[in-house]
Amino acid sequence: MKLLILGGSGFVGRAVAEEAVARGDDVTVLNRGRRDAVPGVRVLIGDRLAPDGLAALGTGESWDAVVDTWSAGAGAVSRAARSLSGRAGHLTYVSSRSVYRWHTPPPLTESAPLADPKEPGYAGDKVRGELAAATFDGPVLMARAGLILGPGEDVGRLPWWLNRLARGGPTLAPGPRILPLQYIDARDLAIFIRNAAVAGRTGPFNVVSESGHTTMGELLDIATEVTGRRAELRWIAPAVIEAAGIQPWVQLPIWLPPGPDHDFLHRGDVSKALAAGLRCRPVWDTVADTWAWLRSRGGQAPQRTDRDQVGLDPAVEAKVLSDQM
Repeated sequence: MKLLILGGSGFVGRAVAEEAVARGDDVTVLNRGRRDAVPGVRVLIGDRLAPDGLAALGTGESWDAVVDTWSAGAGAVSRAARSLSGRAGHLTYVSSRSVYRWHTPPPLTESAPLADPKEPGYAGDKVRGELAAATFDGPVLMARAGLILGPGEDVGRLPWWLNRLARGGPTLAPGPRILPLQYIDARDLAIFIRNAAVAGRTGPFNVVSESGHTTMGELLDIATEVTGRRAELRWIAPAVIEAAGIQPWVQLPIWLPPGPDHDFLHRGDVSKALAAGLRCRPVWDTVADTWAWLRSRGGQAPQRTDRDQVGLDPAVEAKVLSDQM
């Protein structure tokens, strides 16, 4: 397959590029050239926020498929869809399950109501991005990913937990242990995107694991194991965490307490994607491979500038643990 990736050097785009190269595809990436390229790809330089940001694509070349990983304002998605119409056989837009109207009760199927396109922020950006991608004049797939983990993560959620557990000692573990989690390893997302493009699949897909693919307890147990068993997990009830003023998801990455927020993000319906071939590797592989990648970088994960830094202040953690003694 001749594949064009708009992006291709960050987290998800890089995973798609690596998967495609491994499959023997002819891969071109368009990005600003600020990161090392995946070996084996052709790199075109362009800033999609600039008026001539797509100029490097020229006018005569065509591709079998295009993958667009843009995650900000929809203008860049619209310009690419228009520019590549008639020049590509298939377009995948990497969207998000955040497009659904907040607190829509589970299970969230692909037909669940969407957020208002006028809504500001990330959810609105993704809805507008889907509308922009739909202007492409060929088949379009909307890959509505959920929580994305794995080697290369540039938001810092799993890397934060791994570094914290590697530090060792009594560690605040947000309960309950059996809380189901729903996420996608970036490499499994990449495999699905590549295979779906070959198959010419269209429409929206919730591309995330089944709810309960792992639990908060299993995730942190495995992370404790792979980081050297130096941490002592202290499971703390959600009410105690809330009373301490600790912010779920941001200060305690990945975790949301039981309730509507958790159900919205961790109880989506993925039957359509599973029927289309989505397969998710064991959580052990995701955690262990992320730790190996993180260690290769001296424990420092890249950080996206458009996302808040995550993690809990050690002093706050110590006080909560002390109060529970």
